[in-house]
Order: sequence, then structure tokens, then C-alpha cells
Amino acid sequence: MVYPSQGYRCIISFYSRADSPHHNMPSRHWDRILIAVACCVVTLTLWSLCAWQLIIKFHTEITENVVPPCFCRNGGICQDGACVCPDEWIGLLCDIANFCEASTYTYNNSEGDIKNLTFERIIVGKYGSSNEKCEPHTANGNSSIAIRLCFRNGIIPTLEEPSVQNCNENLDSLASQVETADSSAVLEIAKTTQILTAVPDQLTTQNISAAMNISVQILKKPNISDDPQASNTVVATVSQLLDAKETEFSSDLVNVTSRLTKTIEEFSLMSNITQTNIAVQSVPLMLNSSAILFLAQRDETPGNYQTTKLEIQKDATGLNDELGTEVQILLNITSNSSSINRRAGFVLYQNDKLFQSKTYLSHSNFSKQIVSGNIDGGTASGVEIAFNPKYNTSKFLLHDYACVFWDYAVNDWNTAGCTKERGQFLRCKCNHTTHFAVLMAFQINYKYAKPLECISYIGVGLSIAGLVITILFQIFTRKTRKSSVTWMLVSLCSSMLTFNIIFISGIENQNARNHSSNTSGSEQQYSTYYTTNNTLLKSDMVDPPEDSWCMAVAVLLHYFLLATFMWTAVNCVQLYLLLIRAMKPLPGNFIVTMSVIGWGIPAVVVAVTLGATYREGKALNYRQEEFCWLAALDQDQNFSIKKPMLWSFLLPVALILLFNIIIFIKIIVSVIWKENKDLTRNKKDSFTGKITSTISIVVVLGITWTTGYFMLINQEETSLVFSYVFCILNATQGIQICILYTFRSPIFKKKVSKMSSAWKVPEISVYLHSQIYHVSKLRPVKHFRETFRSFETENISFSTFSDSY
Repeated sequence: MVYPSQGYRCIISFYSRADSPHHNMPSRHWDRILIAVACCVVTLTLWSLCAWQLIIKFHTEITENVVPPCFCRNGGICQDGACVCPDEWIGLLCDIANFCEASTYTYNNSEGDIKNLTFERIIVGKYGSSNEKCEPHTANGNSSIAIRLCFRNGIIPTLEEPSVQNCNENLDSLASQVETADSSAVLEIAKTTQILTAVPDQLTTQNISAAMNISVQILKKPNISDDPQASNTVVATVSQLLDAKETEFSSDLVNVTSRLTKTIEEFSLMSNITQTNIAVQSVPLMLNSSAILFLAQRDETPGNYQTTKLEIQKDATGLNDELGTEVQILLNITSNSSSINRRAGFVLYQNDKLFQSKTYLSHSNFSKQIVSGNIDGGTASGVEIAFNPKYNTSKFLLHDYACVFWDYAVNDWNTAGCTKERGQFLRCKCNHTTHFAVLMAFQINYKYAKPLECISYIGVGLSIAGLVITILFQIFTRKTRKSSVTWMLVSLCSSMLTFNIIFISGIENQNARNHSSNTSGSEQQYSTYYTTNNTLLKSDMVDPPEDSWCMAVAVLLHYFLLATFMWTAVNCVQLYLLLIRAMKPLPGNFIVTMSVIGWGIPAVVVAVTLGATYREGKALNYRQEEFCWLAALDQDQNFSIKKPMLWSFLLPVALILLFNIIIFIKIIVSVIWKENKDLTRNKKDSFTGKITSTISIVVVLGITWTTGYFMLINQEETSLVFSYVFCILNATQGIQICILYTFRSPIFKKKVSKMSSAWKVPEISVYLHSQIYHVSKLRPVKHFRETFRSFETENISFSTFSDSY
């Protein structure tokens, strides 16, 4: 026997069994009340969980869209049962080439030398630049000498002859020449401009401005429509400019873009030109024409490539209802002239880069088609427009839309005089004949997850019951165990219990039920928040309705789960002091200090996180929409380091778990599994006892939560396995604590055995020889008194180590 150091006195108490008469036992009446309360809590909890699960199952409509599999080739992605192909491939399975192969072209340069031009693979409908560059000392140094168009001749991708530029000319010099250029020089200027804008990603705001000015000057030339090559080249240049980076279309370009769109609108009365991003169509009007319809239809021939077919119908009776129609505009004409030269013109833009709004902000990459109608020799008594938007319905829901026209007075969109109605198409009626568009606001089509599966229901339900029993046992048996309340273990169980109760009752977002009940059938692509008021939208992305309850649940879950982990760390510190530094007293005010840490630090983390992320109307900066928990994914459903899940939860928990693991290893090496040859066989711990003690510490320190980090592995099968392991281990952590720290306690077994002879728990010898050491310094009683217990017993129960604190 090892005695304390000098200056201490030792009071030794021996007992041979757990039912030693030295224990002061409560009355038999109190025993029955305690067991009855525990049994009632367990029964009522489990019944409530089962009833709630049945209510959720029968009253929540769960719709699952069964999407047929698709087998995409050449890098295609299966989405909603269809293949989304890369630019180089088209067809139902992405198996039809949509490009021209790399090529070489031989030509004679201006000096009469034979030169070769080499081109890489070119997408159909696009221009490719030559690998050969202008000399560095020229005006266009290091830019491509030539460009070459890849177009489709029937179904075969075909290469056009290259256009070679003059390396001594650039956009600025061309802009200064075009105004005075004669008809013979206009074509060369147009070709050179097209070559210099053939790589849109490299264009700057200054380049775009110069190219637009050149295009405006050429399109205003008299009889430019009689020169189809020059006019086609200019429209091709505008199409290329629409592929430039949107960030380069700054407010400095408002005046030049306005001039360009007005000029194209006038040009549309005279020509028919179709390019990748812009189409210009013209049609003569008969004297008796009353309505004219312009349509852009998607030609989706099975097994073939997809193209856009443009059509103009005279004397139309109304809008087209064919689902293949992407956009259409119907002009109801009132003639104010007897001229036989009346014409109508239409322009279709595939995006809105020439119509940059100061009011409507775009955050997504949805292209916004703009269609314009123009009448020469008449007026429009009314305009009807219909759009059939193409977007990924599995990811986004159309929340609302606005019918707008471009108001040149303010250079922005306006809704005056336009009404809207919802149907298969987005329909608008306006009193204007100018550029029209539908501005849409989308909401992410959240896949609301089931908050609790069977494992979670059962595990969390049992944990709640187990934690309640553990807390009651620790509080009401303090006199029996001759110790004060086990504050550390009770605090851990309390935070874990609160978390589980909030989790099981509030983790589901209330929007999930509205979503499932209001987005079924053919109406699934539309949001129930659609309004008939035609007001200008502020953004193309709309957050779901505010749910203050869900926000509160997310905050409370964040706090109490962090508190649970903090209390595991506090218990870890206590175990270290009791087991590794057993002969030294605990620091002064230990319980107060640990309480401040256990409950205070999580509050600070949550407060800082809320202050850094939450803004009014932007609750999803802090929480998820799928269920009431911290936000982790960005708009593209990828894990984001900017979301609070990483820096306000995963990282703090990782640090706590790392600390707990280090102390855990120290304890099992230095205490539990340490061999002491000086002890007799009777005093040596059994292998089973060591295993049980190890598991007890693993559970109370929350080390099993480390399996959650393996769920982040980007491999579906592996992540799924760890998901099940994580759910089983941690959903049942409360009942594990109850089994290891309450049900295995000799006092609990004895109380249960005394309550009823029918429910008889076999008496198990827990201690062969146990010593309780009450050690205190030889000083007045009012000073600090330290209590510790020997852990060299036949069966170690680590619930005893925290009994005094």
C-alpha cells in the first residue's frame, strides 16, 4: 500500500462488496418512486417518438421523381434522364461530333510567299484562330493572323476558307477609318474587326467599345444591306462580342450599346442574317396585314443535332402553343400608310449583355433572350410575347418573372404598360414595339431531406431516455454514494439531452412540407409565390421564405452540440487530473472555471458566427434550407470553405477531439493498460474490465464522433458506410452513457433488485478489494479538501472518478 506524502493524514475504509452495510441507503419508498419515474420517462418517450413518426409518415407528402437512366458518351452528364453534352458533342447520347477537326490551310501572303495556317479543333458555329501570330513589332503583335469558321453543311461539320487580317491595323485605327471609308474598304475593315474579336475571352472594355463603334458605323452605311458579305461579317462580330466576359460590359458602355441596339433595330427592316448569338429577320407587309408572328423554335430531331429554326408567319391569329417554341413575338398592326413598301423587322439576342440593368442584378449563368420587333410604315396596337425558358428544373424553381421592355430614356428595363400571365409559356402583353425580355427570378429547388431515419428515431429516442435516467441517478444517489453532485457528467448529459430534444423536434424545416405539397405534378416547375403583379425584379435569385423557427433551431443546435463537445473536453481534463495527477489537489475554483469554459466558449463561437454571416433576408448565409442546421454547401452544391460549417463547427470540434484523443491515449497507456508487477493476482484488472473501462472513456469523451469526418471522403460507397457507422454510434451515445455509467453501477443494480423480486438482477461481485482514500492536508477543515479513489480494482467503473465533482 502506498501512503500519501508527509503532511497528509490518511483515512482508510475497507469494504469487500458493493452491498456493504456501511452505505447509507435511502428509504424503500424513495427507491420505488425513483424507479417508477425512470420507467415512465422511458415509456412515454418511446411512445411519443413512435406516434410522431407515424404522424410524419402519413401527413407529409413525399414525392420522388423516378428518372430513367441515361448512358452519355464523350463526357456528357446525365441530368433529369437526358444527356447534357459538352460543346464538342451533340445528340441524345452525346455521340455526334459538333466540331471541325484540326486543319492546315496554304495561302499566298501579301509578299507573294506561300505560307501555312494551322487551326485547332473548332466548334460548329464558332470561329477558330490560327496558331500563327502577327509579328511582335506590328500594331496587332502576337494576335492571330487569321480566323476560320466551322459551319454545318447539312449534318457534316465543314470549314470555311480562312479570313486573313492586316497585322498593321488594330481596332482603334480601324475605328478612325471606318467613317470615311468607301464601299470597297468597308468589307476589309469588317473582316479585320471580326478577326480581332475572334477570341472574346481576351477582349477588354476598350476593345468592345471600339468594335461596337465600328459595327455601328458600317451598319449605318447607305445600302449596306446590298453588300451581304460585309453585313454578315458585322453581325458575326456582334455575335462574338456577346461571348465576351460580362464583367467587361461596364457602365461606360451604356451609350455605345444603346447606339448599337438602335442601329440593329433599324437594320432588321432590311436583312435576314443568323449568327450564333444574334438573328436578324425582315419581312414585307401586305396592305391587309393585321398581325405578324416571329418564332424561334428548337428543332429536336431524335438522334440528330439540335438547331434553332426561325420562322415568320403573316396574318397570324395568335401565339403558338408548340412546346418546341423558345421565344415568339406577335405584333398587332394598325396601318397608318398606304405605301406598298411597309416592312417589319425582328432581332433575337441570345443573352442580355447589350442590355445591362442597373436595377436587376444577375447572380446565375442563365442566358436571357431578348427579342425586338420593329414596324416601318405602321404602328403596333399591341404586342404579345411568350417565352419558354430552358433551365435545369431539378436544381431551380421559377419563383416569379416580369415582362419588361428596354426604355432608352433611362437605359434600363421598364414594366410600364406590360401585363403577364402564367401558363405553359411565360406570356406578356405590352403597348410598345421595342426590345422585350422576360426577367426571371429563380429559387433553388432544395431537396428537403428526411430529418430522421429509423436509426435516428430509435437511437435518439433511447438516448433521451438514457440521459434522463443518468441525470436523475447522478442527482438523487449523491447521498448513497457519499459524494456531491457529479457536476461534470451531469452538465455533459444535460447539453447532450437538450441537443437531442431540439434535434428530434425541430430539425425539419417547415418549408419542406410546403414544398412537397405545392410543387407536385405539372405545377412543379413553378413556385407558389408567383404573383400576377408585373413589377421589376431586383435579382434573378430569390431566397426561400424566412423561417424564424428554423433559424432559432439551427442556432440552438449549434450551441448545444458545441457545448456537448466542450463538456467532453472538460471531462477529459478532469479524468486527467484524477488519474494521471491523482496525488495533487485540483486547482482552486475548478468547477466554476470549467463551467465557464463548458457553457461560455460555445456561446462566444455561436455569437461570432451569427455576427459574421447572418443578415436580414440572408438567413442561408448561416443555416441550410434542406434542414435546420449550419450551411455547408454553395449554390452549386459543393462544400464551401466560406460557409460556417467548416470554420465554426468542424474545425473547433476537430481540435476538441484531437485534444481528447491525446489525453485518452495517455490515460489508457499510463493507467488502464499499465501492468503493475507489484500487485497480486486478485488486484489485477481483468481483460474484460480493461476493455469496459476503455469503452467508457471513449464514449464519455465523444471520440466516436471522429467517424463523421470520414463521411467527407469523396467516394460514395465509403461515405455511405461511414454514414451508417456514424449514425449508429452517435445517435445512441446517450444510452451508451446510461449503460456504462448508470446501469452498470452496483448501487443501481441493488436498488432495482430490491424494488421487485420479479425483476431480479443477478448480484455480481464488482469489487474484490477496493480502497477509498480520503486525503486532506493537515489544516483546518474550511480549507480545500481533495477526494480520490484507487483505480486498481478488479472491475473499474469510471463513473466513480467523477462522482465527487
